[in-house]
Amino acid sequence: MGKNGLLNEPVLILNVNFEPLHVCNTKRALALVFSGKAETILNGRGVIRSVAAEFEIPSVIRLSHMIKRPRPRVSLSKREVLRRDDFTCQYCGRQVRHLTLDHIIPRHRGGPHTWHNLVAACMPCNRRKGGKSPKEANMYLQRQPFEPKATAVYRFGSHIGQNEEWAQFIEGW
Repeated sequence: MGKNGLLNEPVLILNVNFEPLHVCNTKRALALVFSGKAETILNGRGVIRSVAAEFEIPSVIRLSHMIKRPRPRVSLSKREVLRRDDFTCQYCGRQVRHLTLDHIIPRHRGGPHTWHNLVAACMPCNRRKGGKSPKEANMYLQRQPFEPKATAVYRFGSHIGQNEEWAQFIEGW
């Protein structure tokens, strides 16, 4: 892998108390370490050499000062609704390539654009339901929609496959 490829690899950023905060690229992580704002916790990628020095390439870093922030929430977006619903139509239960979002109570009837009123639906089911309520269309949800909790596993779990060493820091949160 070339130098630029290594600089774009993901690095897990931990708070002082080891709470997972964010994922950044190696270049940003190295800048935080060199400026004294963070320390390397895991070096899973080897080293970068310059003429005068050798630097560890971090996989996990920990900030040196506590970052206080409100509990994160999962942003309401099509991608996150599909992810919450496991890329499965909530009316027929099929996993298909192209899914749409369906407002359980249609917008033109005052249905809100919220986690509790949006579900993944395949195109045939969305057309069949149309502007009706599920009851009027004689269709039933596989499960009730909910707002997913922004746990560390939910937020960063997709990275564990490529960065198995992160699991110890993510799974406890």
